[in-house]
Amino acid sequence: MKLSTKVTELTSIIAPAVAACDVALWGIEFAPQGNRSLLRIYIESLPEDQAQDKQVTIENCAAVNHQVSGILEVHDPISGEFILEVSSPGFDRAFFSDEQMHGYVGQTVSLRLIQAIGEGDKKRRKATGTLNSIDSTSLKLTAADGEQFEIALTNIDKANLIYEDA
Repeated sequence: MKLSTKVTELTSIIAPAVAACDVALWGIEFAPQGNRSLLRIYIESLPEDQAQDKQVTIENCAAVNHQVSGILEVHDPISGEFILEVSSPGFDRAFFSDEQMHGYVGQTVSLRLIQAIGEGDKKRRKATGTLNSIDSTSLKLTAADGEQFEIALTNIDKANLIYEDA
């Protein structure tokens, strides 16, 4: 999951402002849309708060929005108008780095791939299944039909957790 240069630049500017609000930066989406772009920031409770079952609140989102708005005013990294959204990553969270997936081994994930995997008629660019393991170069996934895949991390375009109600 390669981040664009713009998202990398925005992350370096925004991360300290988010940390100042006592929450963690989960990820950033930036979608340039002509004269009006969209900047979406996902925040997560800190690990010690997660251990106490504390969730991201509306107040956390408002504080981050206020803090980040001020930082963006000063640095002005986005030309033209933009909409700023701040939210929790939610139950079906997108993964913005390979490292984020390590905590979700044993759970169901959905992947969109850069290059198709499989043979013949079974070639696919999407894969959904249980994340069995992940290391520094690849992950292993078992689909609902039992088919197993080893997928290079460099072949993943987008990855999401699939929420399953227990």
